Amino acid sequence: MKRVLVGLSLMLVMSSVLAACGGGGSKEPNSPNNTAPATNNGSASKGGESPKVTINLWSFTDEIPNMTQKYLETHPDANVEFKTTVIATTDGAYQPALDQALAGGGKDAPDIYAAEAAFVLKYTQGDASIYAANYADLGLDDQMVKDAGIAQYSVDIGSKDGELKGLGYQATGGAFIYRRSLAKDTFGTDDPAAIKNEIGPGWDKFFAAAAKLKAKGYGIVSGDGDIWHPIENSSDKGWIVDGKLHIDPKREQFLDLAKELKDKGYHNDTRDWQEAWYADMSGTGAQPIFGFFGPAWLINYVMNGQVKDTNGDWAVTEPPTGFFWGGTWLLANNEVTKDEAKKAAVADFIKWVTLDTSDTGLQTYWANGTMKEGEQGTKDSVASSVVMSKSNGEIELLGGQNMFDVFVPANANASGKNLTQFDESINLLWRDQVREYTSGNKDRASAIATFKQQVKDQLDIDSE
Repeated sequence: MKRVLVGLSLMLVMSSVLAACGGGGSKEPNSPNNTAPATNNGSASKGGESPKVTINLWSFTDEIPNMTQKYLETHPDANVEFKTTVIATTDGAYQPALDQALAGGGKDAPDIYAAEAAFVLKYTQGDASIYAANYADLGLDDQMVKDAGIAQYSVDIGSKDGELKGLGYQATGGAFIYRRSLAKDTFGTDDPAAIKNEIGPGWDKFFAAAAKLKAKGYGIVSGDGDIWHPIENSSDKGWIVDGKLHIDPKREQFLDLAKELKDKGYHNDTRDWQEAWYADMSGTGAQPIFGFFGPAWLINYVMNGQVKDTNGDWAVTEPPTGFFWGGTWLLANNEVTKDEAKKAAVADFIKWVTLDTSDTGLQTYWANGTMKEGEQGTKDSVASSVVMSKSNGEIELLGGQNMFDVFVPANANASGKNLTQFDESINLLWRDQVREYTSGNKDRASAIATFKQQVKDQLDIDSE
């Protein structure tokens, strides 16, 4: 998901070494052109001090590597330097390279590595979880997690057999993001508390709202992809149950809900991440669109560059059902626990990114958009509800609404217990067949049958 946040245009392969010094200020983490000055690996400090601890940090964008600059700025006594490797997820390059580096071990193996929601379970619970250290073995215990108010879905995704192996700095619980002017015209109010009850809870109320909006000439969402994430992440079970493909009834219902959206003209039949989808954010699509489902990153990093004349005409409210979308988790190589100096250095950085609720913790800077001193950067929903409760989440795009009032409960209502390490591949197959059905190219049974066969052919997973 974070590849979205920094823009697809920065999907490049690079390797750089970050300077182990403060000064000069930090750079906004979402800027695609930020690189850090080079320094020598493992160099000894002047004056006979012990050599710096080198941390090998792997990621798929430069976002986390850029955080190291703020860390060094706020920890001037840290005897550490970061060697960063950034390999884009484009064309599937990141995971094979990371897997090879983890398996190879040695001094160049990743000490800290990032995994995004699309494939994180492989590293926290699946085939590659053997490489991940338990946070408890780094001295990061469950009480710290509770004290920071970390959303349970994030903990569940980052844990295996009750042992926490990964946490993120963001929280990606989803909300419903809607046009204020269309809400007033249709429902007589744009109050988030009132709109929440118009669109939910449940899909029956959502589609009742869609009918009211259609009577005014509005679509409720841009395309069927807009409702997929709430459906996917609110299902009772994931795609794989006891080693076989399982189609949860809530996910199967996506076929019917998507067809109703299309047949009744409740959307503009767009596809997410394409131009027509963006046009609906700016109000220039075939019919005005009421809203989108998404986390704070959709507002700040996608809509913010697309809304144009609709800027300020938006608000957020709780969705018909809890869900999350995306996120990045930090993991540590279990080999670092064998070196006390490295273990302490790795633990301190991970704690600063994922659990520190102080005014100088990463999440406070991230939530308030204050990564670069003297400049107002992008505000974002963070992992810690404690940090969000004391931060200013007011943004112009939402007409000055404090988005944290909605995203704190949204994060709490999300579930992380219905994911599998095969979701990225299976979701693509499923959504393609849903479109085949809604377009009239296949009947419902044929679409499901084709989907099952494709999963068998491509992933060698039988159906129940």
